[in-house]
Amino acid sequence: MSRVIKLEISETLEVLQELLRKQKTASGKERVQALYLLKTRQVETVQHLAAVLGRGRITIQRWLKAYREAGLSNMLLEKKSPGRPKKIPLDVRSQIEKELSDPEGFKSYEEVCTWLLAEFGIEASYKVVHEVVRYKMKAKLKAPRPRSLKQDKSVEDDFKKNFL
Repeated sequence: MSRVIKLEISETLEVLQELLRKQKTASGKERVQALYLLKTRQVETVQHLAAVLGRGRITIQRWLKAYREAGLSNMLLEKKSPGRPKKIPLDVRSQIEKELSDPEGFKSYEEVCTWLLAEFGIEASYKVVHEVVRYKMKAKLKAPRPRSLKQDKSVEDDFKKNFL
């Protein structure tokens, strides 16, 4: 059975409207909108508020509990999960960039993998090393194609001149 929400909202309607306009994230906007709907008495119960906002009842109750405990700033606080730590840390990436800037540098991604294992003890797969070096650092490991020793340089120059 639904009960009327007993919540004292200290902000005025004008303040809530201004906050609603200033919110940058959708979740922040929803939370302020919940307070606004309660303040204007457009909704009376948590279930009705949950239906209007398209959120679960427990989610709405968690928002209101955060508001009761520490106010609006606590309610709008969004926690970001740290995620999994990177396989190749940022300080090691800077070392890779130094090695890449060296003229000799690395010739292949496999060479980077073995260097990481030898220098830092990091076992990174080829895929991880390729993604970090190629796409995150925007570096290309290029080795020139092999050339024949018998190739005549003047023929190559003539070809380049007459090609276009």
